[in-house]
Amino acid sequence: MANEATVPVVIVGAGQAGLSVAYYLRKFELSPGRDFVIFDRGPDAGGAWQHRWRSLRLGAAHRVNDLPGMGELGLSFDTADRSLPAREVVADYYRRYEEHHGLKVVRPVTVRSVSNRGADLMVSTTSPGFGNRDTTARLLVNATGTWGSPFVPHYPGVERFGGRQLHTAGYVSAEEFAGQRVLVVGGGTSAIGFLLELEDVAAELSWAARRPIDWIHTEQLELEGASAAVAAQDEAARAGRALPSIVSGTGVSVSRRIAAGIARGVLVARPMFSAIEPAGVRWPDGTFTEADAIIWASGFRPELRHLSALKLREKAGGLSVGAGASWTDPRIFLAGYGPQASTVGAHRAGRMIARQVVALL
Repeated sequence: MANEATVPVVIVGAGQAGLSVAYYLRKFELSPGRDFVIFDRGPDAGGAWQHRWRSLRLGAAHRVNDLPGMGELGLSFDTADRSLPAREVVADYYRRYEEHHGLKVVRPVTVRSVSNRGADLMVSTTSPGFGNRDTTARLLVNATGTWGSPFVPHYPGVERFGGRQLHTAGYVSAEEFAGQRVLVVGGGTSAIGFLLELEDVAAELSWAARRPIDWIHTEQLELEGASAAVAAQDEAARAGRALPSIVSGTGVSVSRRIAAGIARGVLVARPMFSAIEPAGVRWPDGTFTEADAIIWASGFRPELRHLSALKLREKAGGLSVGAGASWTDPRIFLAGYGPQASTVGAHRAGRMIARQVVALL
């Protein structure tokens, strides 16, 4: 393949958001490989799911909704095998989806930067197969998600901790912490999943969260909370502010497994510690908890570093985005950003963004 190419549209990322946009571009009679190309840095299909820990099962995390057109393959995550690792199920379904719809995803390709080339965009990439190359495009759909941008808040003494620290993105299995004193930090489903996995493996287990856990015991409240959280994300995106946490707006649904963990006293979070010391953490009341490892289940931020040359970031800390389109640069669309981050949002946003893309071509 030549070191330079030209294509009307580049999609960056083949997770739920990127594939949804690609599906609708095809429905609007754009041809993969000719009218648009999808670059994905993963070694295989599955988006961020292929990198999640092996013990995670469908149903143990936020619901995975079907991609548009998945029913044509006779596939649905609602009926998927929940005894298998979620990463294997999602990767298999997404791989079959890409093949069925002929999306011609190019991987593994890392997008290093996106910059201006006159009125067009220059997408600079690198990959083991093609080396460094530039692709000129009229429009770009960024669907990189958040997995590549883990967030770890800074606390006094963090650099002096003598044990192991890792983020959700680096978690492999509970067995790595056998016999250790483990502190889990975070208030979402990942933190809760780690605690339940580590319960019978770690020697001691502690949990810290920045805010009280909002346990949701009814589906109706969950739906109301989800609507409010999506609205908050949309308002922040339009204002160009940093995006708020989804969990802080939706709460955590109490499944039977979680309810049992609460009853056993495993899922009891303490307010955040005041400082990290070499052998553990110091709490606001002056007490001390020894720890061999700290797992930061503290979430992710949108992965946008490759767009820095376009100067899209606002002074308020985020990007101004409405209806999936950048309000700063009309050539840029952001799929899966803000209110579109859920699998439900990705479906609707894919159609909305694809319509706008076609209208501009």
